[in-house]
Amino acid sequence: MRPVIKIAAVGAVAAMALAGCGSKPAQNSGGSAAGGSQGSASGKKLSACMVLDTGGVDDKSFNENSWAGMQAASKANPNISVKYVPSNSGSDYTPNLTKYAQGGCDTVVGVGGLMGDAMKKAAQQFPKVHFAEIDNSGQGMPNMYGIEYNTAQAGFLAGYLAAGMTKSGTVGTWGGLSIPPVTIYMDGFWEGVQYYNKQKSKSVKVLGWNETNQKGGTFSGSFTDQNKGKSITQAMVSQGADIVFPVAGASGLGAGAAAAASGGKLNLIWVDTDGCESAANYCQYFISSATKNLSGGVETYLKAAADGSFPTGNYVGTLKDDGVGLAPYHNFDGKVSAELKKEIEQVKADITSGKIKVTSPSQPK
Repeated sequence: MRPVIKIAAVGAVAAMALAGCGSKPAQNSGGSAAGGSQGSASGKKLSACMVLDTGGVDDKSFNENSWAGMQAASKANPNISVKYVPSNSGSDYTPNLTKYAQGGCDTVVGVGGLMGDAMKKAAQQFPKVHFAEIDNSGQGMPNMYGIEYNTAQAGFLAGYLAAGMTKSGTVGTWGGLSIPPVTIYMDGFWEGVQYYNKQKSKSVKVLGWNETNQKGGTFSGSFTDQNKGKSITQAMVSQGADIVFPVAGASGLGAGAAAAASGGKLNLIWVDTDGCESAANYCQYFISSATKNLSGGVETYLKAAADGSFPTGNYVGTLKDDGVGLAPYHNFDGKVSAELKKEIEQVKADITSGKIKVTSPSQPK
């Protein structure tokens, strides 16, 4: 479905920087308005509440960046009050959503596609409350908005970059859970490597994922287990990988620990946020990051809601509108050749124009 509003072209890199503070923000940055309103006219109070996925608000990834969008909206408009509640497990989704829907929130924003069933049930149970979910569609609900991202496009650029930078001829990727918001990145990464191989007559190998086998792949089973993330990454290094792309929230920080322990054998490409902003202690290992503008999507949704028009339907962020992208090369800027940088810009243009067809089955419709 086409979006009802166009997410403002907030530069992906600038938006990602919002998530880079590293400190845990206060859980409530304003008071609550009366709940259950059908809309919020300009100048009236809007109470916006966020239900986080597991991993905490300072996960250096999707939770932190989504919350940054809430904070940015509140800073831009003092009439928007924001607060969040963490989820320790999937069993917390429904109680958290219910608590906020009953507790005076005009809109409830859920972080992560795993919350989809719980979000839909809450939207049905509380038709006067407006809901929005990150990494899922609006599911046809009149009071629910989907904020999605075609991260296969960003992953494609990351895969091409990895293939162009590897010295061993082997790269790797692994995920937190085998769900579409994760495997879509891995699909794109795999496709980017295959495209590089085809263009350059090379044979760079990808460990951990093959788009043609959606039931396979390597996963930590968690978005929080850094020890598991470290061991998976080290196993890939033992198989020859010198660049790894972890798609696993805070579990991915284990890959940073593996890079630090590798003695210079391993570098990484981060995911969701600009890693040099959100996980700065590992910046020296990040060639770049495949990003999605979570903060920009959330902020624009809340600004529209505060103006009296709750968006419905679905927004899909792409390379074309800076909803997804590739972060700066930071410490690797002088190591990525001018030729490779130029090629990546051309690949980006060709994906945007449709000349290159991204084939991930997990792309938002």
